[in-house]
Amino acid sequence: MSFSSLLGSASSSSHPLVPYGWDADREAEFAPCTAKGLLPGRVLRVDRGQCDVITPTGVVRADTEFVTPRDPMRVVCTGDWVAVDPDGDPRFVRSLLPRRTAIVRSTSSKRSEGQVLATNIDHIVICVSLAVELDLGRIERFLALAWESGAQPLVVLTKADLVPDVTGLSYLVQDVETTAPGVQVLPVSSTTGEGIEVLRAIVADGTSVLLGTSGAGKSTLANALLGEDVMDVRATRDVDGKGRHTTTTRNLLVLPGGGVLIDTPGLRGVGLWDAATGVNQVFSEIEDLAQQCRFHDCAHEAEPGCAVLAAIEDGALPERRLESYRKLVRENQRIVAKTDARLRAEIRRDWKLKGAEGRAAMQAKRGRLR
Repeated sequence: MSFSSLLGSASSSSHPLVPYGWDADREAEFAPCTAKGLLPGRVLRVDRGQCDVITPTGVVRADTEFVTPRDPMRVVCTGDWVAVDPDGDPRFVRSLLPRRTAIVRSTSSKRSEGQVLATNIDHIVICVSLAVELDLGRIERFLALAWESGAQPLVVLTKADLVPDVTGLSYLVQDVETTAPGVQVLPVSSTTGEGIEVLRAIVADGTSVLLGTSGAGKSTLANALLGEDVMDVRATRDVDGKGRHTTTTRNLLVLPGGGVLIDTPGLRGVGLWDAATGVNQVFSEIEDLAQQCRFHDCAHEAEPGCAVLAAIEDGALPERRLESYRKLVRENQRIVAKTDARLRAEIRRDWKLKGAEGRAAMQAKRGRLR
């Protein structure tokens, strides 16, 4: 098939990139690149400034030099749709199509840069191992990243076969459901097959990404969904349930039952990056209660008429949830403030005001005690 005929077949359901998510919208977005004679493709993996791209002619190796600007948020990432040279050695990625969704976390860089983990995803499968004690705070962090991305999160409790007691497993599921309002929580076992078919049906629609810490069972789960041992798997440590990084790059794979799967390395850190919307979504019950507070700018600390504190008092809201909410809100504000001078000034003014109020309250208290 000639190059021109490949481009001409882009609107056909038989287009080679349809299994990877190519559709009419992508075709329209790619039209300017088509006019330039460029080839469409989706990034399968990225390493050291180069990427593997699946195109209508097959997988090609391309250099990202021409589309890697100073802004790290625009670096080519697994899941991106790109335009590449039709031929040549070396080949280059010439253009990056608009991203519909993107998972972004903060890095450990002192410049507080964001790192894009995966793009153009529809489902974010947060993998949580039942081989160790549940860390609800970490689940909330993953959920904040997931909601902020624009994709639909799903919490998968892996290694469910390690909790043979049905009642005990149901309690664990309930704990996570309380932590993840509006999110499906699914216990699965790659060993027994529990929950695998349900998960397979979910990920058959669109692009899904597996997120979790090392040892959460992501690669094992990927193999179960793929129906073969494609991803390397190693045993976790008995002492803490942690695993070694068997997956070192983000890999995009087509599932046999439909859909696309991106497996990712285990995340040691889950730093937020301008995720206010995601945090609010994770703690939607607190946001709803806040609408009933007497003051619109209530900080839910000691203000009179605070509906959030009232819910803590009557047991309707766990105190752990409020503490976690405060922690993530503060963290997100710090991250945003590092790149927003106006917000930094507002936060400093707020701190000074709270400090003055605190000193005034202490002086008043001392006056009453005399």
